[in-house]
Amino acid sequence: MTMRTRTLGTTGPQVSALGLGCMGMSALYGEADRAESIATIHAALEAGVTLLDTGDFYGMGHNEMLIGEALRAAPAARREQALVSVKFGALRDPDGGWSGYDGRPAAVKNFAAYSLQRLGVDHIDVYRIARLDPDVPIEETVGAIAELVEKGHVRHIGLSEVGADTIRRAAATAPISDLQIEYSLISRGIEDETLPTTRELGIGITAYGVLSRGLISGHFTADRQLGAGDFRAMSPRFQGDNLRHNLNLVEALRKIAEQKGVSVAQIAIAWVLARGEDIVPLVGARRRDRLTEALGALDVTLDAADLTAIEEAVPPGAAAGDRYPAAQMAHLES
Repeated sequence: MTMRTRTLGTTGPQVSALGLGCMGMSALYGEADRAESIATIHAALEAGVTLLDTGDFYGMGHNEMLIGEALRAAPAARREQALVSVKFGALRDPDGGWSGYDGRPAAVKNFAAYSLQRLGVDHIDVYRIARLDPDVPIEETVGAIAELVEKGHVRHIGLSEVGADTIRRAAATAPISDLQIEYSLISRGIEDETLPTTRELGIGITAYGVLSRGLISGHFTADRQLGAGDFRAMSPRFQGDNLRHNLNLVEALRKIAEQKGVSVAQIAIAWVLARGEDIVPLVGARRRDRLTEALGALDVTLDAADLTAIEEAVPPGAAAGDRYPAAQMAHLES
């Protein structure tokens, strides 16, 4: 496996062709093993992964502290290569509930101060609000991040889960490195308007959910029992007939993967990689074996015939169910 690099848009940093999404090491996917999580981050850095993605609300700060611990324990050369992307703005309560989003300039700077402390770093490489605050113009939120850039606390400004109009308004306020948004074989909504807009403006894409929370990894089964703290227990795509339909799509994809001698996860990640040099997939591996599997996607080459077969097996719009419950879908821009 040879780790390639890509650039986050025209204003962002050069990063590894795959990034590591660390959310599952702290929240929303059931119990995680702290020692294994740290070992997985170290293995990712050793393999040449440079982009580590987190959110200050993942485990209410737990994930940032976990990454900070992993970076402190890593060899100096690996620690220096790491670029940390942080999402902020999601409001939580002590019971783990969600209370909306806060993009006020004063809140932006407050969130950043706490993240810098938890991570144990002197700057955040990419900083972005997790979802648009409907009560605060994006110009004000991005302007506040731009002030943090001027002071050296942040290197690059990102966006998350916003549509074309918001992207244009943000880019008119300050240079935007990338948009983080869900993109996979069964989540292709960005292709109509969002992706053409980012490409027009020279903004990269950091694609999360490339395995749709494990749904199209090839490892998820219909009889799997999900704990109360697992987001997927509430996700429409993992429910009843939706799940059975979606797993049938996975089996169609498995046939193609077997013909190429690769895993389902590898072909799903390779498909995202093949969508353009401006797209950096985030893999949510929580264990070293899953990380190794994901990294193997870098060695998968998909030719025109492969891509046609994949499109026939899993055409656009083929998935059953929304990617979030209705209450969370309301916070997403199209």
